[in-house]
Amino acid sequence: MIRVNLLGQERPKTSRGPAIPLESSLRLILFVASLLVAFVVLFAMYHQKQTELAGIESQITSRQAELTRLQQVKADVEKYEQQKVVLQQRIDVIEQLQANRSGGQQLLQMVAVTVEHSSEVWLTSMARKGDSLDLAGEAVSLNAIANFVTQMKRSGYFGSIEMKQAAENDLVKGAQTFGFTMSAQIASAAKPANVSGSQTAAPARPGKS
Repeated sequence: MIRVNLLGQERPKTSRGPAIPLESSLRLILFVASLLVAFVVLFAMYHQKQTELAGIESQITSRQAELTRLQQVKADVEKYEQQKVVLQQRIDVIEQLQANRSGGQQLLQMVAVTVEHSSEVWLTSMARKGDSLDLAGEAVSLNAIANFVTQMKRSGYFGSIEMKQAAENDLVKGAQTFGFTMSAQIASAAKPANVSGSQTAAPARPGKS
C-alpha cells in the first residue's frame, strides 16, 4: 500500500536515546557474572559447612549417648564392687568364726591333755581373751602347779606363761590344797598334739603332797 504525503511536510524522525558503549555493557556483564559466581561459591561453602555441622552434631549426640551408657556401666561396677566388699566381709566373718571354732576345739583339747598329765591339778575356770588364756585352779602342792606349767610349755601350744597367784587355801578339809591363777599366751602357729584315748580331762582328787 502506497501512502502519499499531501501536506508536503517531512515526517518527524523517531527519537532514540544515546547509544550505550560496548565497553560499559561488557563491564556490566562481567559484574553480574562475578556476582553469580560469588553467590554459587558462597552457597556451596554454606552447604558444605551445614553438612559438616550436621555431622559434628551427630557425633556429639552419639558421644553423649555413649557417655551416658558408660556412666551407667560405671555405676553398675561400683554397685557390684560394694556388694563384693560386703560379701567378702561376710566370708571373712564366717571363716574367722570357723577358725575360732576349730581353734577353740584345739585349745580345749590341749588344755585337757595338759591337765591329764598333771594328775594333782584340776582347773576351776578358764577364760579366753584374744590370744590370752586366763586359768584358775587347785593343786595338791606347789610342785604340782610347777609340773602343770612345765606340761603347758612342753605342749608347744602356749607361749609365755605368767603365774599370778599361788597360795595355800585348804579348800578341802583334812587335805592341803593350793589355789592358783595364771595366764598364758596362745602360740600363733600352735598345733594340737596327737592324743590317744579320752580328750577330756578328769579333775584330779586333792590329796596330801
